[in-house]
Amino acid sequence: MALVGRLPRTADLVIIGGGVIGCATAFFARQAGLRTLVIEKRAALATLTTPVATGGFRLQFDNPEEIELVRESMAFFEQLARRHDIGLTHQGYLFVSRTADGQHQLQAMGRRMMGWGVDVELMDGEEACRRFPYLAPDVNAGRFGRQDGWLDSRRLALALAAESGAQFVLEVAATAFLRQGDRVTGVQTTAGEVSAPWTVVATGPLSGPLLATVGLDPGLITVRRHKLIVPNLPLVPQDAPMTIEVETGAHWRPGLRGAFGLWTAPAPAEPPAEDVPTSADFAFGLLNPQSDHALARAAPFWREAWASPRLQWWLQAGQYTYTPDRRPLLGPSSLEGLAINTGYSGHGIMGSIGGSRRAVDAILGRLSPDANPFRPDRPMAPRAFDVL
Repeated sequence: MALVGRLPRTADLVIIGGGVIGCATAFFARQAGLRTLVIEKRAALATLTTPVATGGFRLQFDNPEEIELVRESMAFFEQLARRHDIGLTHQGYLFVSRTADGQHQLQAMGRRMMGWGVDVELMDGEEACRRFPYLAPDVNAGRFGRQDGWLDSRRLALALAAESGAQFVLEVAATAFLRQGDRVTGVQTTAGEVSAPWTVVATGPLSGPLLATVGLDPGLITVRRHKLIVPNLPLVPQDAPMTIEVETGAHWRPGLRGAFGLWTAPAPAEPPAEDVPTSADFAFGLLNPQSDHALARAAPFWREAWASPRLQWWLQAGQYTYTPDRRPLLGPSSLEGLAINTGYSGHGIMGSIGGSRRAVDAILGRLSPDANPFRPDRPMAPRAFDVL
């Protein structure tokens, strides 16, 4: 990585956005031999949505295309962790149910995953509670993927930037695209113009407004998502997997000698923002045992935590960028010279490697539109929110 003080006037490829997706795109672009420039409007890389993520990755998806996307990312994480401390941990993802409908959903999806080559274990409630004794006695089924886990999302982004060999400029914002007819030929920034045959939009929740400046509307919406941080809580079993109740989508995983807690049920769209406000209602919704989506429903030790004088917490908030079909937009847009790498719908960390490699391959013609299920101009049937 080369931080440059002056904006270069030309590049082979300009990436707008220095989060984990922009850094991953830079890595693969430089591997392909492209002179690559990353423009980041903030004072440091990976400081908008990347650090708010919990860093989770899983092969437990409801479609084989995204499974392969994440499978590629996971293999890369293993290699990268030999060279950089990215906090890589394989403690698994455990989905649990407490109702008959939830049990059916959990088991049916597990059998489909097995058909796609995903290594998951299906358990009845008795076995789940025996293997994971912190679970509530009314848990009636579990689905466990031992290869799943998590990492430190900002460390991942900075490792990718360090190995990319790309040029990075900070505190420089893209203000417009340079055009020659229907072709994008570069970027106008607050530090001047840079010309390039290709420009990639990788600005997460800010992608929609930026694309709208050239008349593109891929149907992106942004939704506020919180992360509850509960540090130094001995009640949390530190060897536990990511634990998710399928009925509510409430989930938690160990972190900071305590836990991170989340709830990603459907929420209203909000305008894209760089400073996303937090709400104490989110913390109370997860921590108060009387809440409809309390963590204590599936893991009763959270009830004791709620009453503990040692309990402390704080919140972070960012925005997921959703596409209508909840899959990312990867590759050239309908405007020549302009490509997109965004819209991961909450799966940006786990999809960052497989997605960015595909986006670069599509730009270079190595991946044809017909072979790219994530191409930006694909038909998109609306799909329901994933619980994660």
